[in-house]
Amino acid sequence: MIGRVIALGQIEGREVAALMVDGQIEELAMETDALGTGAILRGVVGRPVKGLGGVFVDLPDGQSGFLRAPKGLAPGQRILVQIAGAVEPGKALPLTQRLLFKSRYAIITPDAPGLNVSRAIHDEDIRDELTALAGAAMAGASETLGLILRSVCEQASDEDVTEDITQMRALAEAVLADLSGGPELLVDAPGPHELAWRDWGDADEVDDSAEALDLSGALDQIEALQRGEVTLEGGASMWIQATRAFVAVDVNTGADTSPAAGLKASIAAARDLPRQLRLRGMGGMIIVDFAPCPKRDRHVLEQVLSKAFRADAGEATMAGWTPLGNFELTRRRDRAPLAGWPV
Repeated sequence: MIGRVIALGQIEGREVAALMVDGQIEELAMETDALGTGAILRGVVGRPVKGLGGVFVDLPDGQSGFLRAPKGLAPGQRILVQIAGAVEPGKALPLTQRLLFKSRYAIITPDAPGLNVSRAIHDEDIRDELTALAGAAMAGASETLGLILRSVCEQASDEDVTEDITQMRALAEAVLADLSGGPELLVDAPGPHELAWRDWGDADEVDDSAEALDLSGALDQIEALQRGEVTLEGGASMWIQATRAFVAVDVNTGADTSPAAGLKASIAAARDLPRQLRLRGMGGMIIVDFAPCPKRDRHVLEQVLSKAFRADAGEATMAGWTPLGNFELTRRRDRAPLAGWPV
C-alpha cells in the first residue's frame, strides 16, 4: 500500500494505532495499564537521594516517580510533574517539572515564554499570520506561559487553530493552579487513537474499520516485532534481545560471503535499528555486535548510525566502540515495551 495510512483498531479490547508508510510500519501506539508518557500529575516530594542526584516523588495509587536534579524542593512539598518516559515494572517512573500541554495544533509551555511557529513552516506570510493569531489567542495570559504552533497548522483553518490554543491554554491554567491535595492524576496521557490524531500529522487515509490493522498489514508487522529476528536486505539479519541490564543486538551476514558482506549487513542494520527499537519500546543501554568488517570502515558505520538516530528524533547518545569491537549507545525509553503484548 503506497502512501501514509493510519490504521486504528483494537487487539483483545485494547486500542492500537499504527502509521504505515508505503506499507511499512513507522509508528505504533498500544494501550497499556500503566501511566503513559505525557501524563501530568500532582505529586508529593519524598526523600532525596544524593547518590543519584534526585528525589523520589509520591504519585497516585502508591506509585513512585524519580525527579533528577531538583532545585529548591523540600520533603512533603506538592509539585506538578509530567511522566517523561517508560520504565520496567517495579522501577520509579521518570519525571520532569518542565510541563508540556500538547494538542494537534498547539503546545503550551509553562515557564518557557514566547510565541513560536514550527520551523517546518517555511512560508513567511503563513508564519506571520500564525504569529498574529497566536498573539491574539494568548492575550492576557501569564507572561510565564509560552506557545508553540505545530507544523500541521499550515493546512488548518484559523478557527481550528484558535480553538485549539484556547482549549490548551485553559487546561494549562487550570492545572497550574491545582496544587492543593495529595497525589493525583490531573491530565492523563493520550490513548493510542488520540495520540495518532495529535502527533502523526496528516495521512492519505485514516482507516478505523474493524479490519484496519489486518488490511493495512500492521497486524502481521506487529507480530514480527515481537520476535527477535529482523530480516535485512541481501539476506542479512539482526537479532534484538532485551536483558535486565541492556539491549543486545547481533548482526549477521547470512549466506553472503563476499568481502564487503559484513559492512553491507552492518549498514543495513544501522539504518533500521532506530525504528526497530522505537517500535519495540526498547531503551537504556544498547550494545551492538556488528558483522565483521575492517576497522578502517568503522567510521562509516558511526556516521550511518548517528544519522539514523538523528532522523528518528529519539534521544540517543553514541558512546562508541568497546575494546572487544562492539558499539555502545544509550536511548531514552519513551514508551512501554511491546514484549508480552497479546497479538
